Amino acid sequence: MKYIYNKLVRDKIPENINSMEGRNCNYKILNDKEYLTELDKKIFEEAHEFIEEHSVEELADLMEVIIAIMKVRNISMEDVENARQIKNSKKGAFNDKIYLIDVEQEEHDEREEMELKKNWRKSI
Repeated sequence: MKYIYNKLVRDKIPENINSMEGRNCNYKILNDKEYLTELDKKIFEEAHEFIEEHSVEELADLMEVIIAIMKVRNISMEDVENARQIKNSKKGAFNDKIYLIDVEQEEHDEREEMELKKNWRKSI
């Protein structure tokens, strides 16, 4: 029986699979462009798994993907923290549990329309 995964996995997964009796896996090493594409897919996978389980292990998996993205894009934790603080000072955090229902305005806003039409929003 062959199970097709076609996904980015942690570094030791092939070794762990191949060390098991009767199991063998095929894999390849991605180039940087492929790696970034697969990290983008992986962050959605890990976010969905966290939403399903709400476990610290799934949150750790999500953080691991974020750290990998930071490494490949040469972004430091300090860069992220600075951006977080700037955004918090302009827009706030998520401490007050505010849930936006709708916005009424007189004129059409193209930016707002584009934001609401993003593909990933359709899956939530």
